Amino acid sequence: MQVPWPSWEEAAAATLISLLAWLVVTRLPRTRVGDALLPAFREFALIAGLYAIWRLARMLPVTHEAGALDRARDINHFQHLLHLPTEISMQHFVLDHDWLARLVNGYYATVHVPALIAFMVWAFVRHRDLYPHWRNGLVAVTAGCLVIRFLRVAPPRFIDELGFVDLSTRFGLGVYGPVGTGVSDQFAAMPSIHVGWAAVVALGTFAMTRSKVRWIVLMHLPVTVFVVAATGHHWWMDGIVAVLLLVGGLLLDTRVRRRRASRETHPAEAPTPA
Repeated sequence: MQVPWPSWEEAAAATLISLLAWLVVTRLPRTRVGDALLPAFREFALIAGLYAIWRLARMLPVTHEAGALDRARDINHFQHLLHLPTEISMQHFVLDHDWLARLVNGYYATVHVPALIAFMVWAFVRHRDLYPHWRNGLVAVTAGCLVIRFLRVAPPRFIDELGFVDLSTRFGLGVYGPVGTGVSDQFAAMPSIHVGWAAVVALGTFAMTRSKVRWIVLMHLPVTVFVVAATGHHWWMDGIVAVLLLVGGLLLDTRVRRRRASRETHPAEAPTPA
């Protein structure tokens, strides 16, 4: 069974409806409800629009496989030089425990997008002041993944000599299906958008709240890193690059905000008349 996600057409329609709703509310007399709905419509339109772009990007004419397998083997060799554990050893571990293999396969297929949506709604409602910073981080990591995908990299499970088992075929809940179908491009393993979005959810929650629950949500990141490796969908380096993209986006957003605040606090002095 392949997990269905909204198409770019559905996301584009949702964006248009949200923008129209925002426009209608701006024309109505101001009310508390209207003031609450305006930013919600605007943010939903932004996120839905970004999702539509993400889905459209996989339709660009970059679905060739040239060099993808060789680059994947180069990444595998580089990871050996760093003495990182092999992804196939992670899969052997989960296959030794049938319940765990089912769990990681289901986690990969079903938790990714719902966790992000839940985080974005919670952050927007409960932490409106911090929300834009992490939303911009999400935009940065997603944009970075879309750009780097032009450098084709195959996932570990495509390297025949490694001997990966397709868990989605064995247990169901597939995401991709045959090459060229599914929600994502299978030759765009680098970087891992799964890990990038998990980092937004885990680190964003940890930064926004002091509740003990943040320690549980924080585990979403290492669990996702383990899951993408054990399923053979990503290399360790795919996740590392994704996290670096997020960190870079957050640092850039912080720098821009500080510069903007400095200009507002210390505006340029007007020239003294002669």
